[in-house]
Amino acid sequence: MKKLINNPTRVVEEMVEGYVKAHPEFIKQLPENDRALVSVRPTKENKVGILIGGGSGHEPGFLGYVGEGMADGVAVGNIFASPSPDPIVEVTKAIDKGAGVVYLYGNYAGDVMNFGMAAEMADLEEDIEVGMALASDDVASAPKDEKEKRRGIAGEFFIYKAAGAAADFGYNLDDVVRVANKANENTRSMGVGISPCYLPQTGEPSFEIGDDEMEIGLGHHGEPGIEKGLLETADHVADRLVKDILKDIEINAGDQVAVLVNGLGATPRMDLYIVYRRVEQILSERGIKIYRSYVGDYITSLEMGGCSVTLMKLDEELTKTIDHPVNCPMFVQK
Repeated sequence: MKKLINNPTRVVEEMVEGYVKAHPEFIKQLPENDRALVSVRPTKENKVGILIGGGSGHEPGFLGYVGEGMADGVAVGNIFASPSPDPIVEVTKAIDKGAGVVYLYGNYAGDVMNFGMAAEMADLEEDIEVGMALASDDVASAPKDEKEKRRGIAGEFFIYKAAGAAADFGYNLDDVVRVANKANENTRSMGVGISPCYLPQTGEPSFEIGDDEMEIGLGHHGEPGIEKGLLETADHVADRLVKDILKDIEINAGDQVAVLVNGLGATPRMDLYIVYRRVEQILSERGIKIYRSYVGDYITSLEMGGCSVTLMKLDEELTKTIDHPVNCPMFVQK
């Protein structure tokens, strides 16, 4: 696999450097830690800070969502690896405006450990109150009666959106955490992989799959899915993903949803819109109303081929957060 890189061991550092240089009107590195990035936009006093983070390789997640209406800062990890506690704490200190900071991250062992350690350090060393909300939207990663084991995938985008809006609305720390958890509880995702990505440090594929195969339920880091078989049509894939999501969450005729069809890095927009076309048909046949739709690369996996479908069931409060304007380098909503 060919890549436009220099030193394979410095891809994250050089990406971050290029990102900050490209978007100086949005984001800056903190001098204390080059993996700690914060918004340059002024933030109101007593606003709850929103801190996101995770491994690199998922761009525009996670650094692409620091800006007005979403996150105030991001801690950047190595490729597919959690950031260490140090940049998390530095971002926490920088974005705290007296109302505390909420950490948003995926339900992965490394993230749970490092963000948890950072929260303790922020409390003990800086006297900053920290709330936390985990994304666990992937229905394929654990059965419904073990939801606490599920990993976060593309549905994290909706959680950032909800929490960022709640903080802008002036909600206190507990209520921002409540809204973030509510968004997670109402969000379900499922994906399909058709080709692997290749890690810059090793040049090795993230998983093995035949040219004529696909894998249902594959994770964003190449974690095993629930079923491997011959590649099927976009309609068949969409049918399977939406069917499994709707088996897991009660969404009835007349309900409204936000829909995300997310590319994993190597899937053309053409393919994603073909999948969305079928998703819309399925929901329309069931009387489920699409309130807002998002199609494109929102949380990727380097150059992995495939996509995921995410449904977020909306109520009045979540609809208000979805409508909230956003202005980030990699995502704008008016």
